[in-house]
Amino acid sequence: MFYKRKDVNLLTSLAEERIPKDLLERFVEEIFIASGLDERQSKSISKHLVLANARGVDSHGVSRVEIYTKRLDLGLVNKTFEPVITRESPVSALIDAQNGSGIPVAKHGMEIAINKAKESGVGIVGIHNSNHCGMLADYVNDAVNHDCIAIATTNAPSNMPPWGGKDRFFGTNPFAFGVPAGNENNILFDMATSTVARGKIILAQKNNQEIPLGWALSPEGVPTTNPDEALKGVVLPVGGHKGYGIAFLVEVLSSLFTGAAFGPFIGDLYNELDHTQNVGHFFLVMRADLFQGIEEFKMRIDQMIHEIREIPLMEGIENIYLPGEIEMETRQDREEKGIPLSKEIRNELIKVAKRNHVNERLLTEIPK
Repeated sequence: MFYKRKDVNLLTSLAEERIPKDLLERFVEEIFIASGLDERQSKSISKHLVLANARGVDSHGVSRVEIYTKRLDLGLVNKTFEPVITRESPVSALIDAQNGSGIPVAKHGMEIAINKAKESGVGIVGIHNSNHCGMLADYVNDAVNHDCIAIATTNAPSNMPPWGGKDRFFGTNPFAFGVPAGNENNILFDMATSTVARGKIILAQKNNQEIPLGWALSPEGVPTTNPDEALKGVVLPVGGHKGYGIAFLVEVLSSLFTGAAFGPFIGDLYNELDHTQNVGHFFLVMRADLFQGIEEFKMRIDQMIHEIREIPLMEGIENIYLPGEIEMETRQDREEKGIPLSKEIRNELIKVAKRNHVNERLLTEIPK
């Protein structure tokens, strides 16, 4: 069961103004075009990052613009979109991303998986030689919109120990799924297998905020609220040995299965600015009508949602939320009122725009 956490907007509490969603998308798109990407890739990345902010996943939103463009400027990411299918069957495809930007490549891979599922019932796509692909919820949502059930995984640079260890091996290794509903909202679930996505610690560092105890350990292995110490140390698996087990599966599907780098052999997005990443992604898509008619399936999903909502609440809990429902409410609010950006992130975007000779007018003209 899901319930609303009091700290859901912890890392956006310093937001000083709201930027209209469309305006922010155009601004970010201009930055990536100036960085050397074509219009299609730039638009794909911009929409994805701003969508993450709209859903309240600020750790995977426009705060990533600075590092994405820096790696493009350093020649660590191929600016040309040229993924190649190297192995294929009626239900599967292995894609060499050719070191392209992770978000457009992942979008392309999910599209192939969806098309194969629509044709054959199941579509399985593995991707290697890729880069950070952002928020997995975006990709499973694409499949759900085609009446498919989807699972998505990606590995990440090493920053989490196996349960019981103190040295880094796994990344935060996110796992996501999507399920189409009928009259109810579709189900979208997206989680890091660490207690928290490392991007939230990075965002806290940029915003000069402390982090809650339990997110990470310092290099000495001591729980810390200091994001600088946390980034030098390790994040912890969610649920102890259970999160470790899921992280292990994500690593197998995303890298061992696809031929991508794994564990400590993945290039670090932030700290290895002379090294490519070779990240791996995995998508499994199934038509939701494989075993029963689509309308019957959706009706049963709706029934389960209704029954979950009727469960008596624990003391102090106001509502039970379905997976992705908090993010949906946040998206509705932010699309109506604008995307909140802290002064630090807004200034960082303007700095990146200047570095890439983009007129920052789109942000500076917004009334404070």
